[in-house]
Amino acid sequence: MSSAAAHHAHAFDDAVDHGPAPASAEQEDTQAGRPAGGLTEREIQMLALERGWWKYAGAKEQAIRELFDLSATHYYQLLNALIDTEDALAHDPMLVKRLRRLRTSRQRARTARRLGGGA
Repeated sequence: MSSAAAHHAHAFDDAVDHGPAPASAEQEDTQAGRPAGGLTEREIQMLALERGWWKYAGAKEQAIRELFDLSATHYYQLLNALIDTEDALAHDPMLVKRLRRLRTSRQRARTARRLGGGA
């Protein structure tokens, strides 16, 4: 691991309180470097990032930029597609269901505000 990568990993650990690991950790498949559950390493890392609890405002967005070299907007677009997959659900069911519920709740709140219903 390069010193820059080690620094980013350390900064990530400092900013996140990691929750418990998912009950079913997937094992690596030797073919094409894809995990047995069908998720890429980046997708697994995205789910791990979402599992954390963020202590500081802006820390998550900074971690997204450093770990994935993506804007927060692009990251959340990829995350929304990811949580709709069966592979993500199989990898960490509780997390994916929680993320889906949060997304639905936010969509309903936006719709209510647009329609003038408050929320």
